[in-house]
Amino acid sequence: MVARPALPVVVIVGRPNVGKSTLFNALTRTRRSIVGDEPGITRDRIHGEASHHGRRFAVIDTGGIIQNDSELIPSEILKQARVALDRAAHIIFLIDGRTEITGADRDLAKMLRRLGKPVTLAVNKIDSTARENLAHEFHALGFSDLFPISSEHRLGLDELLDHVTEGFEASAEPEASGAEQPAIKVAIIGRPNVGKSTLLNTLVGQDRAIVSPVAGTTRDAVDESVMHNGVEFVFVDTAGIRRKGKTKLMAEKLSVVMARRHIRMANVVVVVLDASEGMIGADATIAGYAHEEGRAVILCVNKWDVSIEKDKRTFVESMRDDLKFLDYAQVAFVSAKTGAGVKRLFGMIRDAFNSASKRVTTGELNRFVEMLDFDRDIKVYYMTQASVRPPAFIVFTDKAKNMHFSTERFLINQLRKRFGFEGTPIVIKTKRR
Repeated sequence: MVARPALPVVVIVGRPNVGKSTLFNALTRTRRSIVGDEPGITRDRIHGEASHHGRRFAVIDTGGIIQNDSELIPSEILKQARVALDRAAHIIFLIDGRTEITGADRDLAKMLRRLGKPVTLAVNKIDSTARENLAHEFHALGFSDLFPISSEHRLGLDELLDHVTEGFEASAEPEASGAEQPAIKVAIIGRPNVGKSTLLNTLVGQDRAIVSPVAGTTRDAVDESVMHNGVEFVFVDTAGIRRKGKTKLMAEKLSVVMARRHIRMANVVVVVLDASEGMIGADATIAGYAHEEGRAVILCVNKWDVSIEKDKRTFVESMRDDLKFLDYAQVAFVSAKTGAGVKRLFGMIRDAFNSASKRVTTGELNRFVEMLDFDRDIKVYYMTQASVRPPAFIVFTDKAKNMHFSTERFLINQLRKRFGFEGTPIVIKTKRR
């Protein structure tokens, strides 16, 4: 889809493997750009549309500079990039924050400065405070506007977009449809035979072939869309790999790759557990993928109708012990086969999505900080929310080091107590004032 000419154009440029396609997908909330570790995957311009606080704009993902090439930018990529740059209202120059400045970065910086267009330097792959302090070294490239981000974890993107879209006009179109709930993308994950496919069929109200009966066949996921109480739910079933024998190890690797891919695509992850077997190590590993990706999580205990354990409270306590990192996740007891409890999942998914999308104003957060009883070795001056999905907060303190784990846990618990955030992880980043 070619973006409408009337929209201001934001062009993403940078050398290969710095995360341009991941940033494009994060901004447009699509999977239009293929993401991979091999440099030079994106050769052509890829167009998309995005919106930030009612300001709509077109996004163009350009091909990167190919390393070990005789030219800085191969002719076909330079040709495509020039067309995009000519149309650009703003350019995002993406750098890999985990590496040092390269000659290719400097040469590209010179070329961008000659264009005379607004350029913002986005230092990518900054997903920890330690790395964030290194991001400022990239001011040496000569751009005053620098933003540390993590495209993969959607950290810092709101601050980046606030700056990039500052001069863009707010469209009246989003206000007209502003009351509409966006489609909620849901990934159903879990180990084999816990009932993922049956649960999906019950949720969408129809039978569908999930796994090919032919051994060694891998089928990619097919989205299933369902309207429920005026909200669109798009379910992605991660079942699809059943390979045995000598290919078992490769199948396990593929299963992990596919599951993590679908988790990244989702807003909410439903982790399916088998009540008849109880918790095992693999369940914790799989649930950990969703937590690591910062997704809202629902623990769906399936086959409760045939479970030996009949006390839900006892089961939850045991499960919480094994999944301490998911203490924020809601728990649903269902029978995918009979349909018992399945409809309740829709409301839980919507609540988790809304929690992950919740934004708290800086004023509210400062009043919250003033009320905190911090009898600890660190002083919190103020805090602000950096992004959503997951909600990420920057806490300004009197120390240059990170918060102690117990202090961070206390702060997260207090945020939940005051503002909710049920079903979603909360990210805390500290900065010295």
